[in-house]
Amino acid sequence: MTDIDSPAAETGNAAAYSVSELAFALKRTLEDAYGHVRLRGELSKVTRHASGHVYLTIKDDKAAIDGVVWKGQVRGLACQAEQGLEVIITGRITTYPASSKYQIVIDSMEPAGVGALLAQLERLKAKLAAEGLFEASRKRPLPASPSVIGVITSPTGAVIRDILHRIADRWPCHVLVWPVVVQGEAAAAQVRAAIAGFNALKPGGPVARPDVLIVARGGGSVEDLWAFNDEALARAAAASDIPLISAVGHETDTTLIDFVSDRRAPTPTAAAEIATPVLAELKAAIADRQARLVRAVQRLREDRRNQLAAAARGLPRPVDLLAVSQQRFDLVAGRLNAALEKNASAHERDLTRIGARLSPGLLERPLRTKADRVDDLTKRMRPAVERRLVRATEGLTALDKLRQSFDPKGPLKRGYAFVHGPDGGLVRSAAQLHGGDVVRLEFGDGDRGAVVDGEAPVKRTPARKPPITPGSAQGDLF
Repeated sequence: MTDIDSPAAETGNAAAYSVSELAFALKRTLEDAYGHVRLRGELSKVTRHASGHVYLTIKDDKAAIDGVVWKGQVRGLACQAEQGLEVIITGRITTYPASSKYQIVIDSMEPAGVGALLAQLERLKAKLAAEGLFEASRKRPLPASPSVIGVITSPTGAVIRDILHRIADRWPCHVLVWPVVVQGEAAAAQVRAAIAGFNALKPGGPVARPDVLIVARGGGSVEDLWAFNDEALARAAAASDIPLISAVGHETDTTLIDFVSDRRAPTPTAAAEIATPVLAELKAAIADRQARLVRAVQRLREDRRNQLAAAARGLPRPVDLLAVSQQRFDLVAGRLNAALEKNASAHERDLTRIGARLSPGLLERPLRTKADRVDDLTKRMRPAVERRLVRATEGLTALDKLRQSFDPKGPLKRGYAFVHGPDGGLVRSAAQLHGGDVVRLEFGDGDRGAVVDGEAPVKRTPARKPPITPGSAQGDLF
């Protein structure tokens, strides 16, 4: 209803509401229309404020609505708000005029079962645990002093800056950053590809292969971190040949990659601290150990010196130790000359006694015996040797005659000749030659040339005997 006397009525325009008027009007409308609402959904983004109020979000697969549980209602709830818990709540819809947002003020809450996402995650965790991917025995130790660190995270934001700053303060080394998205549908595939890409680098190649990997992301809700609960990503992290540190979310956030990684860090900054030693502390530790080593060597040397001095005091003087031996040596040396002369005289007498029994006849007798044996053997072997020589000579003579009979040029000495054709080969048949062919005749005392005449070779046939007529062999009786 519009006041006719108002300026707005005179101008014909509707009255202008203030922002507060409209906001509170909407608030009253919602509270009147939805004063009692019963909802079922999954809790996420549960935050307990220092004032005692609990702020949360209740959602399903298509929508979400913010909610608040005032401090006085928290203790009376049938169950406490937990991330991922599926609940049935009762409350009223209202708005927060300062930010134009609507929310539900929760009066009661009861559990309705584990949320679908967390139920799916629990089934996946049980499957991977049964395969042994969570076993502590398969987790590799981290390198004590890495020279190259690979970081898989978003190239923007505070996470990468915190990691690089912390590494630079503690252990200046080479850092390779593989940029990926860390939220959304493409996040899991990109992180998985980054892990595989770092593992594909060859040691000594143009791009240094990291000694340790860090997968990092800042905190967020279950939905924000859900990409790191991907099964394929978890298997890729477990199969990584390079030790891997997971630093996803805050200390209270837990994802699937945390269970399969070689080490879990509560925050990305803590991951940088886990991966690197403190250079200054190492230098101080080395200096301290060096100083302790020097002091230990000095103490050891002093102890040995004192022990040696104490032992030396208990020993007799070297002169006293050598006095008895020196006296015995002098005594033996004095008797040595007489002993040598006596020994030489004894050997001289033995040589004279034995030499008297030696004569040339003793040496000549074995020689004569052996000469007689040689003469006897010679006489007995001579006839046999002569017989064998005669047989060998006769055999050799027979072989020489046989050799001469096989001599191809033997016929030449008996008046025959070899005919060599124009090609130099031996002519074995008259049919091989033609008129005018130049041939060579080889005789026993030399060669002569010849030319074949033009007549055809005459075929010789055996002469026929004259026929025998009857009575020719008997003669004539008349």
